[in-house]
Amino acid sequence: MQIKKGKVEKYIDETLESKGAMLFSLIDPIDYKSWKDIVNTAKAVDKGGADVLLIGGSSGVQGSMLDEVTKAIKESISIPIVLFPGNVATITKYADAIYFQSLLNSRNPYWHAQVQMLGAPIIKMAGIEPLPVGYILISPGGTAGWVGDANLVPQEKPKLAAALALTGQYLGNRLIVTDTGSNPRLQGCGPIPSEMIKAVKSTIDVPYIVGGGILSTKELATVYKSGADIVQIGTAFEQGASSASVVRKASMFARVTKEEGLKKLKK
Repeated sequence: MQIKKGKVEKYIDETLESKGAMLFSLIDPIDYKSWKDIVNTAKAVDKGGADVLLIGGSSGVQGSMLDEVTKAIKESISIPIVLFPGNVATITKYADAIYFQSLLNSRNPYWHAQVQMLGAPIIKMAGIEPLPVGYILISPGGTAGWVGDANLVPQEKPKLAAALALTGQYLGNRLIVTDTGSNPRLQGCGPIPSEMIKAVKSTIDVPYIVGGGILSTKELATVYKSGADIVQIGTAFEQGASSASVVRKASMFARVTKEEGLKKLKK
């Protein structure tokens, strides 16, 4: 018997079916100076047209602090809030859903099933919707690569990423994410290459999310053209000097998402 999909997963499926592409905004609270900045950024990306707000990170805020910031955001925006957990402590009942993810290329079995076992009862008790995600880290990997003890997939090895993605799908994951970690340019790399995105997309049948280092509308369009169904943006929205500038950038990114999504639907 197939497990029924929850409200957020149905929203993702229906939006992709009707619009062809989606834009996720990622906020890692530890990268901001104050709660006010976090909430203002969340409100700005919601106003700008993002489809989902992700909260989390590999070394992120947890416990009561995460509860407080997530509750404040939830009271200020209309789009779903999905947790992007860094560990079992980065769970809060104020989120709508959570990436219930396995780091498919980790060397450490903790990131394959043990942390999920520790978190599953908490997620069920809190009533948070789990989204089954296969997570793959591409070089350079950033903090997530170090924390997750990942055997990073080289950017010039698209077939490895595709094989891992298919493995994730066959294991039952209903979403696949490939990610370079936060701001790969700091380590001399750019976003995931088009060849790798094409290879993954041509191999799997579930929605495909791409993240890491996408800073411009040109790069965003390229990622969608290469095959991404969903793109998650973090650093590009953090760089706004004001809420107004974040709204403008999010609006530009949302417009590209809409345009590229319509092109996908016409194919």
